[in-house]
Amino acid sequence: MEPKTLFDKIWDSHVVDSIPDGPDVLYIDRHYIHEVTSPQAFSGLRKRGIPLFRPERTLATADHNIPTQHQELPIREKLSRIQVETLSENCKEFGVELYGLGHPHNGIVHVIGAELGFTQPGMTIVCGDSHTSTHGAFGSIAFGIGTSEVEMVFASQCVLQPKPKKMRINIDGKLGEAVTSKDIILYIISQISASGATGYFVEYAGSAIRSLSMEARMTICNMSIEMGARGGLIAPDETTFTYVKGREFAPKGQEWDKVLAKWKELKTDPDAVFDKELHFKAENIQPMITYGTNPGMGTAITGCIPKLEEIRESEQLSFKKALQYMGFEPGMPLEGHLVDYVFLGSCTNGRIEDIRAFASLVKGKKKAENITAWIVPGSRQVEKQAREEGLVEILEEAGFELRQPGCSACLAMNEDKVPAGKYSVSTSNRNFEGRQGPGARTLLASPLTAAAAAVTGKITNPADLM
Repeated sequence: MEPKTLFDKIWDSHVVDSIPDGPDVLYIDRHYIHEVTSPQAFSGLRKRGIPLFRPERTLATADHNIPTQHQELPIREKLSRIQVETLSENCKEFGVELYGLGHPHNGIVHVIGAELGFTQPGMTIVCGDSHTSTHGAFGSIAFGIGTSEVEMVFASQCVLQPKPKKMRINIDGKLGEAVTSKDIILYIISQISASGATGYFVEYAGSAIRSLSMEARMTICNMSIEMGARGGLIAPDETTFTYVKGREFAPKGQEWDKVLAKWKELKTDPDAVFDKELHFKAENIQPMITYGTNPGMGTAITGCIPKLEEIRESEQLSFKKALQYMGFEPGMPLEGHLVDYVFLGSCTNGRIEDIRAFASLVKGKKKAENITAWIVPGSRQVEKQAREEGLVEILEEAGFELRQPGCSACLAMNEDKVPAGKYSVSTSNRNFEGRQGPGARTLLASPLTAAAAAVTGKITNPADLM
């Protein structure tokens, strides 16, 4: 038997048909939906007079548009309210399980899928949302799809998809103090650029990756999309199995024993060949921060923005434009630069470990006066856990408040918008112009770096406060 990569094993076992010189018809195990990319797909089914083929494989939540305060009241913003109400009506009509506003399982789609045990190793998973790649942390093939493809999955439980090339990124060694999985992925993207993995599906491997918790792995897979990849995945291991076991929708009893035996086979064969392979040393990674308008424009906090002559000639124009938007100069250090907003949350860093990390650093300190901080849990379950663990008290004593779950200031589709010209240290995934609000300036960083900025009021290396 020819040796196979983990990606090939999962993909090939889900191919229903192959179109000669064209895409594969890929069977989909799990379909997640939310209020923004599903309405037109439901309308398509209605126009064609067909049912949703396998509603039990679809799970819905409201997350992008929902407010993060006073969720018990009607949504004030008209468009948001219409989208959330439409999702509710569509799910009722087509028999889809919905975790709407106020439901104990409500939260960001890429947070709840994992915490409820819906996401499992070896699956194919799609959602009309680019950060579906998060679920690859479980050793599954997970990727974002467009609205017309959402309709395709509704109608057939399949999607037409060309098979991507394969890349493996190895990170070996021991991570330094205050270096998190967010720093790992920001470092990789800074090294290979925001388009460096275009056309590939990435497997992350190496001792530094294996040492990470499931939530940390989710952060890395989540941002695979920010280097152009179709998705990212990590081979499941004991860490994965321990995380999944006992969750609400995880297999139980004999069924668990059966799937576990299968899941243990989910790994790349020793001699399998990748189209591209990269190696990085964990020791070279420091706490990172972005300075530009794509996630590849990043540097160590203790470093400086590159000088113009260090940038390839073909990229100098966009580099200058990005710095102009950000109000920065080539060659300037970032450490000590004053900031205005801090956002902890999103499908990248809105899980319980992220809130724990933030709380551990602000404990016994006080929020800086110049900082507006939004601490937004990724789900109702995360919010509940933060209260039970006493994290809310720690945050409140330091001058912070925990908001209600939702996508929030990651993409500013609700009221949580950073004003024009203001600097935001954000644990989210994108920093392009206007992402957090028209004219907002976003610096992507880890929860520890966000916490350090929140208590000092400026860009600060979290290692200095630990």
